[in-house]
Amino acid sequence: MTSCSGPARVLLLATTTGYQTRMFTEAAQRLGVELLFATDRCDQLEDPWRDHAIAVRFHEEARSVDAIVSAIGERAVRGVLAVGDRPSVTAAHVSRRLGLRSNPPEAASAARDKRVSRERWQAAGLPVPHHFTVAADIDPASCLDRLAFPVVLKPTVLSGSRGVIRADDPASFVSAFERLRRLLASPDVRELRDPQAGFIQIEEYIPGVEFALEGVMDQGRLRTLAVFDKPEPLEGPFFEETIYVTPSRATAETLRRIEETTAAAASALTLQHGPVHAECRVNERGVYVLEVAARPIGGLCARVLRFAPHSLTSTLQDLHTSEPPALIPFEELLLRHALGEDVGDWQREPEASAVMMIPIPRSGVYRRVEGEAQARQVDGVSDVQITAKPDQQLLALPEGASYLGFIFARGTTPDHAEAAVREAHSRLTFTIDPLLPIATGRAT
Repeated sequence: MTSCSGPARVLLLATTTGYQTRMFTEAAQRLGVELLFATDRCDQLEDPWRDHAIAVRFHEEARSVDAIVSAIGERAVRGVLAVGDRPSVTAAHVSRRLGLRSNPPEAASAARDKRVSRERWQAAGLPVPHHFTVAADIDPASCLDRLAFPVVLKPTVLSGSRGVIRADDPASFVSAFERLRRLLASPDVRELRDPQAGFIQIEEYIPGVEFALEGVMDQGRLRTLAVFDKPEPLEGPFFEETIYVTPSRATAETLRRIEETTAAAASALTLQHGPVHAECRVNERGVYVLEVAARPIGGLCARVLRFAPHSLTSTLQDLHTSEPPALIPFEELLLRHALGEDVGDWQREPEASAVMMIPIPRSGVYRRVEGEAQARQVDGVSDVQITAKPDQQLLALPEGASYLGFIFARGTTPDHAEAAVREAHSRLTFTIDPLLPIATGRAT
């Protein structure tokens, strides 16, 4: 077991070195914290990213845990964080080995498995759609007598909206099943080497309005940091998340129900300590939790969250100060929580904020974007980040797992922030060439 003496160190586990890990690095530097990385980079290369990361393979859980604990050695680590669903399980095992506060490994594992989480919530008496899980290699027609349309098909382990498809009748169900089976057989999914990647979950479609909740678990209690509106209708056939806006414009009663149901769902999974990102749907029947992930919101989206001490928030509201020195980014808040600080002393900034994850309208080869300068000039827009690279092959949902980029905005009201990202997006024009068909015949 490591001690808590010596310099403050936090271990961060991530699938790759990307946007969010760089933001954690910057936050750690501001705090004077030493950040240690464990990533699934190639272990045959000599530190390709110059981050001194411990090379792991998240599909080899026990071996990865041993490698991390061995590499840490006598260095005192005071906290462990994970970016991504699969690293969250390894992080829980490492924390247990180091004697640090964390989620039980079985809880982190249950949180990333849609089938297991539904079973836990149903046992706890929470609203759960009718659902069942089947192997991806079965004949989809054999499921038809068990269905009451509309239904939603989804992989049990892929994150976000990837692979999630709505079917309204037998023909669309069979088509969606075959499409999802091809996705699960694709090289990038097979590289996960996840034994659960061969299963498909089929659920009753739940109508309603979607929300996301960002929070942290502290000794088994959920502390809500922000609730996001998802103003775009997510009705299918695919469910691409596009705009997040906070603070939510829902009624106080709806927000209370969202927080209470999410807390109950997290408790049913036995989550104990660390960040959580939850998704839910709300309708006249109640709050249906779709996901409680044992990780923070992913990628650049975390930039939409900034925090100030409770003692300053009322002053900031009176002054309408856009970016006072007291504000800290989300990554710094999570590092403070990992180090044992009571983050209840911090509250999301008074100013409203929004992010648009720029959707990929169609699969193809990305060439260029026009209008970026004009988009940045929209009142309230704080940044436009185009993350797609020229000549990059893009996949739209449900096969895809990325975006063209991100638009960020702030305003005095949620309506203002949302309108700003929509206006900025309308000024962007993307050129995406179609994929050329591959000739399989031999020339004569």
